[in-house]
Amino acid sequence: MIITGNITDIKAGKIFYGTITFSGKKIAAIENLGPEKKDVPYVLPGFIDSHVHIESSMLVPSEFARLAVVHGTVGTISDPHEIANVCGMNGVQFMINNGKTVPFKFNFGAPSCVPATIFETAGAALDASDVEKLLQQPEIKYLSEMMNFPGVLNKDEEVMKKIAAAKKYNKPVDGHAPGLRGAMAKQYIDAGISTDHECFTADEALDKLQYGMNILVREGSAAKNFEALIGLMHDHSDQMMFCSDDKHPDSLAEGHINQLCARAVAKGIDVFKVLKAACINPVEHYSMEVGLLRENNFADFIVVEDLVNFNVQQTYINGLLVAENGKSLITAQPSAVINEFNCEPKIPAAFEIPFNAEKQIPVIEALDGQLITNKIYVEPTVVNNCIVSNTSTDILKIAVVNRYQNAVVAKAFIKNIGIQTGALASSVAHDSHNIVAVGTDDESLCRAVNLVIQQRGGVSAVSGTTEKVLALPVAGLMSNLDGYEVAAAYTAIDRFTKETMGSTLGAPFMTLSFMALLVIPHLKLSDKGLFDGDEFRFV
Repeated sequence: MIITGNITDIKAGKIFYGTITFSGKKIAAIENLGPEKKDVPYVLPGFIDSHVHIESSMLVPSEFARLAVVHGTVGTISDPHEIANVCGMNGVQFMINNGKTVPFKFNFGAPSCVPATIFETAGAALDASDVEKLLQQPEIKYLSEMMNFPGVLNKDEEVMKKIAAAKKYNKPVDGHAPGLRGAMAKQYIDAGISTDHECFTADEALDKLQYGMNILVREGSAAKNFEALIGLMHDHSDQMMFCSDDKHPDSLAEGHINQLCARAVAKGIDVFKVLKAACINPVEHYSMEVGLLRENNFADFIVVEDLVNFNVQQTYINGLLVAENGKSLITAQPSAVINEFNCEPKIPAAFEIPFNAEKQIPVIEALDGQLITNKIYVEPTVVNNCIVSNTSTDILKIAVVNRYQNAVVAKAFIKNIGIQTGALASSVAHDSHNIVAVGTDDESLCRAVNLVIQQRGGVSAVSGTTEKVLALPVAGLMSNLDGYEVAAAYTAIDRFTKETMGSTLGAPFMTLSFMALLVIPHLKLSDKGLFDGDEFRFV
């Protein structure tokens, strides 16, 4: 087969009009027919998401692929950390097997932090021997984000064994060290950590770049660091990549890495530097089996309308046309269900917080578009000798329910969720994926949580007599239904939380899912209690 267009040679920094001839999975020949032509589409290597948790799309890998290829994404660096925290080694294998059912370049990692901390209840644990077994598999391309940076700095034996295993098999180690600077950042990087996707200021990213670390510009459904970091691409494009980290299905249906390319070019970043970050750097850093538009490479490439808006006309993977003009050509595949869900329905009294004469209480302050939170103190609102939510001040009750066994419900308070009525609940709650819920009253909290329990996983919203739930039966994280149907259902429940319930957040459920993520400061809630991420102890 022959494709004609303006062929974009990213490494050489040039564009020429020509043809690409490919047979089977490989490119047989590339012919230069002359200078770039106007009004002719451009051919370039496919886009790579350099760090993503497929589970956060609420889709199994095969369905994620069906949506992603429409936007020119041909591969991902996929950390199965979320399902590993629920289902352990079986969860990782599920992701690998499901991903193999479709033509897409999934590159999975060996989760390094399962559980993420000892301060929460997870469904599984992976020790250094488990991690080494995974790293021996050809499908496992790297050691996933090393969130336990204190363990790296303190040379924790188990942590160092995991890093050593990655080095033994010559596989990169991903990082996760929000706010780490100076000598400690250098020590972390010198241990063999090669990337970080958690920088939320340019100064922090520059600090890590100077020590040789690769910086990932993250723009997901909750954490958005593009604006803070994109200016660094002018001078550091060799050490930068694009990633989404966590992307909900509605966002994925709208766009992917192609959107970041368009935004970067609009910011005045040289197009070849942008495409190096989007297409080349991830493939080379992770030794991905993805073609880079060279003879004898895999025929993985995309055809775009122009190098401004990056509207994708066609996507090819291994020589197969997998998407064309906004339509996925990947056939939906049946998916098995794997899960771990063992708690019983709750009663409203389980969510009560007795008043003990506190003058002030610690409150989580959520920040829209960020994973970090603030720790603030407020005067409690007391009714019938219990501390309750106060919608006028937007101080609402938050609860985390252990989904792996029956246990006492952990409770605290949170600001900036913004709902004026009812409650939200989700079994997508990084990293252990217990049930996290926020509500204006205990009855609503209980109803929202029980909806999730009844489905053995999902996201729910209740307000008045209305109850909405999107079931996520695969590990309580993903649906096994058509990806576009899931995206539409998620869009509907997301709109309900904003238009009916009053949330002011850009992505209420995504923000909620990170309120139990203890490894991101400053104040979070696990199923065991309110946790100070700076002092690494319970409040």
